[in-house]
Amino acid sequence: MTIVIAVYITFVGLILGSFYNVVALRVPAGESLVRPPSHCTSCGTRLTARDLLPVVSYILAGGKCRHCGAKVSPLYMLGEAATGLMFLWIYLQFGLTGQGITGFVLVSLAVIVTVADLKYMLIPNKVLLFFLPLLLVLVMLFPQGSLWSHLLGGVAGGVIILVLALLGGMGMGDMKLFALLGWVVGFPNVILAFMIACALGTIAGVVLMLLGKVKRRQPVPFGPWLAAGSLIAFAYGSQLISGYLALIR
Repeated sequence: MTIVIAVYITFVGLILGSFYNVVALRVPAGESLVRPPSHCTSCGTRLTARDLLPVVSYILAGGKCRHCGAKVSPLYMLGEAATGLMFLWIYLQFGLTGQGITGFVLVSLAVIVTVADLKYMLIPNKVLLFFLPLLLVLVMLFPQGSLWSHLLGGVAGGVIILVLALLGGMGMGDMKLFALLGWVVGFPNVILAFMIACALGTIAGVVLMLLGKVKRRQPVPFGPWLAAGSLIAFAYGSQLISGYLALIR
């Protein structure tokens, strides 16, 4: 039964990932989520069910529109695959529990923010406002620690990025995002999340510079790394912090 549920949850994640791509790409552009229907951005042909199978359609079409042959951004497939795999990971980590439900919502926010930030260098307020009440209620119903630790995590997350934003290193979208993420992961996990985000962002930046994809001091999205660090802290924060403290004693 566990295997059946795992497969089903992965499938649901793939389907939702396809929708999250639409949200991430249309909301920042001020476009409707339903009109026009899904279509090729190059030739305008309306896509059918055959074109909209998560991951599968992209692979079978060789990463191109099967109508006009235009290249399709791999961001679509990566968003779908990442959502499906992370839904599976959350299920295997927490099961169908309150923490698991919170994890699914956190993954959903992370995917939308990542795709939007990578595409537009923007974290849409509408997306944050949609997830805000959901995560407020879920954390109050299923806290990982005391509600005070979650509140402190939210304040700390916002203050950390606000200071960096005032120094010119971050955007206010990052601040609002990390305040919300800090509320979910709590304190001191929010500090761990930030450290992981900085490490991942630095590694990615160095690799991209070595590959010639970005130049020195070129702005790069940090929202994806804040989301990734928070997901890791949400799932493994207490273990990682306990392990670190054991090493330095």
